[in-house]
Amino acid sequence: MIKSTSYVETCCVVLLLLSMAENFVNAMTNFEFIDDKKDLDWWQTAVIYQIYPRSFKDFNGTGIGDLKGIEEKAEHFKDIGVDCVWLSPIFKSPMADFGYDISDFNQIDSTFGTIDDFISLHKRLKSLGIKIILDFVPNHSSDEHEWFKKSEQKIDPYTNYYVWKDAKIDENGLKIPPNNWQSLFSNSAWTWSEKRNQYYLHQFDPKQPDLNYRSKELVEEMKNNLRFWLNLGVDGYRVDAVPFLFEDPEFQNEQRKPEEIASKEKNTYEQYIHTKTMDLNETYDMISQFREVLEEYKRKDGKTRYERYVQV
Repeated sequence: MIKSTSYVETCCVVLLLLSMAENFVNAMTNFEFIDDKKDLDWWQTAVIYQIYPRSFKDFNGTGIGDLKGIEEKAEHFKDIGVDCVWLSPIFKSPMADFGYDISDFNQIDSTFGTIDDFISLHKRLKSLGIKIILDFVPNHSSDEHEWFKKSEQKIDPYTNYYVWKDAKIDENGLKIPPNNWQSLFSNSAWTWSEKRNQYYLHQFDPKQPDLNYRSKELVEEMKNNLRFWLNLGVDGYRVDAVPFLFEDPEFQNEQRKPEEIASKEKNTYEQYIHTKTMDLNETYDMISQFREVLEEYKRKDGKTRYERYVQV
């Protein structure tokens, strides 16, 4: 009896599937296919290949990948159907955070080559019909950047290029950070500068001080960094750590998560609700301003530049 029931149910399912398949074929016979791609921009259909230059291909025998090594493999990208190459940070850096601590936004780190090497790589990729995009890291620089060194000394116009704040004094008369903000890399998001006699903000590593986007001069500097590489022919950017561009101007403490209030563990980033240091409303306007820089170039030649924002 069980076998008979199972057989009947199986037959019913098969017949149902056959019926559905027949209806689908009939529907497809009368369906007019539309080429959706014809109305899409290049970046909406492109195969984008990310390259971490340090580990990709060593050309000069140093044991570290470089731009010439990438250029040497250009035909490989074409062969596997790549439309666009995305380079992880190649800018001048002390490499405290694998190149995301930038000491000069307009220079290639000597580990990877030179500006001429970049131009040569771009020319080669372009000859194969392959576009190139770069990482743009707007939230912070290296503490070895000339801007930070001059800001630390209060040399204008760099004085307010970074987020500085006076210390609080505890009951023992000791200097303590201005609030409870935590770094994603553990410990306080504030580090004391003896030179400036203030704390500076770093939402990541202490060697990555946060830039101050409430400084109009700083904003223009960062726009000009975008223009520098656009003038060299890059087709767009992948933008890093965007949610952290702005912080609460009143520097209010962040609240602990309800489940963490009674915790006796050392303060960690995960214990807090980050309403004072992430996703502030001003961020949207800043993104719009970055986008407008790319639109400047589109108005010149009609070509769309790609810009993609991501969480960390």
